[in-house]
Amino acid sequence: MGLNGVLLAIDAGNSKTDVAVVGRGGDVLGSARGGGFQPPVVGVEAALDGLAETVGRAASEAGLPMSFAHVSACLANADLPVEERELTSALAARGWSRSVQVRNDTFAILRAGLDEPRGVAVVCGAGINCVGMLPDGRTARFPAIGRISGDWGGGSGLAEEALWFAARAEDGRGEPTELARALPAHFGLETMYALIEALHLGRIPFGRRHELTPVLFRTSAEGDAVARSLVHRLAEEVVALSSVALGRLGLLDEEAPVMLGGSVLAARHPELDDRIAELLAVKAPKAVIGVVTAPPVLGAALFALDAWGEGPDAAARLREHYS
Repeated sequence: MGLNGVLLAIDAGNSKTDVAVVGRGGDVLGSARGGGFQPPVVGVEAALDGLAETVGRAASEAGLPMSFAHVSACLANADLPVEERELTSALAARGWSRSVQVRNDTFAILRAGLDEPRGVAVVCGAGINCVGMLPDGRTARFPAIGRISGDWGGGSGLAEEALWFAARAEDGRGEPTELARALPAHFGLETMYALIEALHLGRIPFGRRHELTPVLFRTSAEGDAVARSLVHRLAEEVVALSSVALGRLGLLDEEAPVMLGGSVLAARHPELDDRIAELLAVKAPKAVIGVVTAPPVLGAALFALDAWGEGPDAAARLREHYS
């Protein structure tokens, strides 16, 4: 069944990967951090090669070989069940364990925030996603692969929307907004035209667009109507996702947690928080909002303990390690 019940927990996001080797009773024996996990960009095997390097460092810190009783992997880009199955097979082929469970990385946020896997999590970082789960294993989820699957929001999406409104405000096609000044000013530029040129020609790298999301929230807090409309639309999207997921799981009419995570939601913007609470009170009056600040690898490790049949004492010990 593996090496003395030693478990491997993986939380692999687009930008970084955290790995933990967990022993019986919830002790973290070794850990490591690596780069992002992006099979669509580099291919599955190359992505797993990078993951293997990080796993190897965690196992080395634990003083153990890469042999585990169970592998719990919560992975970015495992957006569809078919992708979870494919990645499960690919991980199993690495020979780390005969027992492998792959989930989308949003499930790690859900499990990290709850004492039992019952409730809904909405994650808003670079993108946006929502999952729900019941203790019997039933889940609610969305494809979450972009506009073709109906998605709106996330840090990158918000930045693009802010740029769109700001560009149209400056050239006269749209209504006035302070974003037309604030967005270029963030990069030391005076006009949206200058910012558009810099982004188009690569003088400002594409990856830096995410820096504009906090500018959007700050501009909204200062009273700008256009910026506020985007913040309110994000709140509407969070509530739409969570209420639909609660309904699919039969939790709309009973007290159930809605956990918020990811860099945008965990930043606790008061206007966004208040609007989410206001709208969710109408759609799901018994929902209880929480914010997940624990690292997602904790959720992956808790799933590993669940699979091993460990009880609340082991989970509490694990949570204490990450507190």
